[in-house]
Amino acid sequence: MAKLVLTAIGRDRAGLVQALSSSLDAHAGNWLESEFLHLAGHFAGIALVDVPDADVQAFTSSVSKLEDSVGLRVEVTTGEPKSVPTPEPAAGEAERLKLHLLGQDRPGMVRQVTSALVSQQVTIEEFSSWTRSAPEGGGTLFEAEALIQLAEGTEAAKVRDALEQIASELMVDLELS
Repeated sequence: MAKLVLTAIGRDRAGLVQALSSSLDAHAGNWLESEFLHLAGHFAGIALVDVPDADVQAFTSSVSKLEDSVGLRVEVTTGEPKSVPTPEPAAGEAERLKLHLLGQDRPGMVRQVTSALVSQQVTIEEFSSWTRSAPEGGGTLFEAEALIQLAEGTEAAKVRDALEQIASELMVDLELS
């Protein structure tokens, strides 16, 4: 089985996921993981699927036709085999932490936070962000959550210090747990 990463975007309308999943079913594939969102009138997302090696080309051709038939543009990328989940890290091993950020929306927030993470050799495994109205007409709030992985030997306290400095500059609440 080939692991394929699908990225898809199209003007939002009913039936987009159904069209993609039908194409996968027609080629004996299996839907493994996905994230799809409605963003500014578009429906966009990413999915991980398994397709029999012999059907990869036919499946790729099939999903490329979805743009003409339902308006969904799909890019297919060959993935790597899924690694076996690792147990909680032992002393000295890489550590995973959850990051939560909430503050008044302004340009540059994601860049500043991710720059602080990169400076500490941290990688982002998952990242989600959204905006919402602040209570009592207080403008727009930006909120983000991430699952991050520290490089082996990186201390969580140093990452926390780097993020707290950014949180002060941005005037946001930033939690690391």
